Amino acid sequence: MTIRIEQSEAVNNAAPVVEQKNKVVGEEKEELVLDGGFVVPDKVVSSHGFAAPDINAFGNSFRNYNAENERQKTVENLYREQHTTQTLDFVKKMRAEYGKLNRAEMSIWDCCELLNSVVDDSDPDLDEPQIQHLLQSAEAIRKDYPNEDWLHLTALIHDLGKILLLPQFGGLPQWAVVGDTFPLGCAFDESNVHHKYFAENPDSKNPIYSTKNGVYKEGCGLDSVYMSWGHDDYMYLVAKENKTTLPSAALFIVRYHSFYRKYWGIESIEEFVLLVNISCLILSFVGLMLL
Repeated sequence: MTIRIEQSEAVNNAAPVVEQKNKVVGEEKEELVLDGGFVVPDKVVSSHGFAAPDINAFGNSFRNYNAENERQKTVENLYREQHTTQTLDFVKKMRAEYGKLNRAEMSIWDCCELLNSVVDDSDPDLDEPQIQHLLQSAEAIRKDYPNEDWLHLTALIHDLGKILLLPQFGGLPQWAVVGDTFPLGCAFDESNVHHKYFAENPDSKNPIYSTKNGVYKEGCGLDSVYMSWGHDDYMYLVAKENKTTLPSAALFIVRYHSFYRKYWGIESIEEFVLLVNISCLILSFVGLMLL
């Protein structure tokens, strides 16, 4: 997908169009440029912030994968397919194919409207069209962080990659688009949701991929790791190849927002953005030391 940026007539009589991208994004090194310089959002003011409910739409606690209801059966079936089918080879093929960005050209809002017909089968808390999720997320972030406009926009676009479920974008199955993401090319961690289904994944039987570090060197950095394919990585590629002006923290959030916080030990957006900010500052400092 190529993003079309529309401006008012006062700025330009004709809305400029971002040049079509046909570049294949494969095993590119250092794709995520961490440049620092963005502001960590101020602490939430509880009296004005978004008040999250204690239970989801089905009367259960959030992200409860053991609840007994029909929704959970749908969710578990998706993870069964995802965990048995997503392999390192599959991810490489998907990145090469969808990295061409040759399927459509549209504005952000046109893309948002497409999600009016998309429901995420991996979500144990919500079975509404995804456009509602986008708007609710952006509004909740705006209430909690009114001065961080980049974060409002990031919340709005973070799930746009779910258009991969639609026929005009390949009509990929749900297991190849949604759900928690996880590293490929190394052993599957037991903290993954419905971990038991990885036993049938071909990579589990690979003598290299089934080891702790797999194909990676310890300390190589998250940017060197192949994650399971889905809407996160696709939207990251779209934003990156369209030369987004969002800060690198936004790209980080888009790319890894389904790499669930259990892996990170992070309990709030402040901690998440602070982690990214500190990483950027460290990398910037190291870069200066090498000059």
